[in-house]
Amino acid sequence: MQVPFLNLPAQHKKIAPELELGFKEILKSCNFCSGPAVEEFESKFTQLIQTNHTVGVNSGTSALHLALLASKIGEGDEVIVPAMSFLASLASIEYSKAKPVVVDIEADTYCLDPQKVESAITEKTKAIMAVHLYGQPASMLILRIIADKYGLILIEDSAQAHDASLEGVSCGVLGDMAAFSFYPGKNLGACGEAGAITLNCTKQAALLRSMRDWGQKGKGNHINPGFNYRMDGIQGAFLSIKLKYIREWTDSRIRIANQYLKLLEDEENVKLPSKRDGARHVYHIFAILVPNREFVLSKMKSLGVDCGIHYPVPIHLHPFYKHLGYQNGDFPVAENVAKKEISLPIYPELTNEQQLYVVKNLKDSIRDSYK
Repeated sequence: MQVPFLNLPAQHKKIAPELELGFKEILKSCNFCSGPAVEEFESKFTQLIQTNHTVGVNSGTSALHLALLASKIGEGDEVIVPAMSFLASLASIEYSKAKPVVVDIEADTYCLDPQKVESAITEKTKAIMAVHLYGQPASMLILRIIADKYGLILIEDSAQAHDASLEGVSCGVLGDMAAFSFYPGKNLGACGEAGAITLNCTKQAALLRSMRDWGQKGKGNHINPGFNYRMDGIQGAFLSIKLKYIREWTDSRIRIANQYLKLLEDEENVKLPSKRDGARHVYHIFAILVPNREFVLSKMKSLGVDCGIHYPVPIHLHPFYKHLGYQNGDFPVAENVAKKEISLPIYPELTNEQQLYVVKNLKDSIRDSYK
């Protein structure tokens, strides 16, 4: 049996007629860059997460970059960021000419540890970037208290948290501004690159719409710093179609995750993901920690099970960022996760038979790793 890590062909097969119709409509209208299809998606996504504004852009990284710039973060400022995330979280801060200040993560949720945030705040700190890692909402209620105490901006990296929530409030509304990615493999993925910023402030939303389109206010009237960050019309069309299924797909992910938790609960050599109290964890990644990871991964692959690693190197240890001055051992929780984490296949189309096959071979592979 073959179990892919991700199965987009299965997802697209079910909605192919709708996607093809959306593609034809864009070809007919020639609204390739921004346009009505993007505006329609922005409106629908705004309704989904119950915010005031959604600003569609060309990637999650661009969304983070613009969120920082619209928050007036720049040279001389510091932004707190967790040690475990995709590199874009840190890179976007440097794009903004601010300094990333890395903080370790919680040992249970793998999100930014609020207990370590306050000690990292200096007179130069301007913002906290909370990453909802793997689809698990960060500790936003405590981070909100800390941000308000010090007058800081609270930005959500919601790249993996579509339809996630905390205490009934959607990720994307819990901070001052949030950045989403719609990279194809995300829970809500485009058929290419796309992203969005969500926020409540009308003035900042207008600024973001200008900045994504070369800083224009009206054709040819460039009044703000600007970038070519517009969302393609075709991605807006595809995302509106997929958005109709996000709740159904998310519920399926949660069901599959709960089945994994049940099937692996007695496996003492596997650390299973935990869920924050009051959180709707949407399991973009089903992350487990195992000993002898490389052996287990190799064995699973030989048996037809494709797993992933998120992420093999914590962001502070990437060679390109050695100028930040961090060393191995600075953030032990994140470094431990980076050494042991395996991402199991999880997507709405995963069958029960496939899941049982994954679990059986995971248990066998771990036992074999000790021989």
